[in-house]
Amino acid sequence: MEYLQHLSFWDWLAFGTILLILEVFGAGGYLLWIGLAAAAVGLLTYLLPDLPWAWQFFAFALLSLLTAVFWWRRQRSAAKPSDVPGLNRRGSEFLGRTFVLHEAIVGGRGKIKAGDTLWLVTGPELPAGREVRVTGQDGVLLKVEAAG
Repeated sequence: MEYLQHLSFWDWLAFGTILLILEVFGAGGYLLWIGLAAAAVGLLTYLLPDLPWAWQFFAFALLSLLTAVFWWRRQRSAAKPSDVPGLNRRGSEFLGRTFVLHEAIVGGRGKIKAGDTLWLVTGPELPAGREVRVTGQDGVLLKVEAAG
């Protein structure tokens, strides 16, 4: 308790530096703002050396909260819809489209050729050359039904 009553601006700057170093290891931006809040309290303590430790901690908590809310709002406003929504969902672009069976569906499994790729499909027993419509997706398996 004695140490807390005699915090100097160096203590706050050291704490802020430690938080900023930890941020380098991947805290996702959160420790950056907490570290900057600690550095700001260090600057405040430098300007007001007789500031009681309770007020220092109150200022740190308030600045940490404000910077965290600022960061959260900034991240939310910067998020924009992707111009390529199906980028990480391969196969979803085939939903509702029709293709010709490359290999017959036997035992519930067959193949279609979409572009230059063969896709595994699951559906009712159908012969090769039959048109099918993609109705769903289960991982790398496309669910199909007879078209027409």
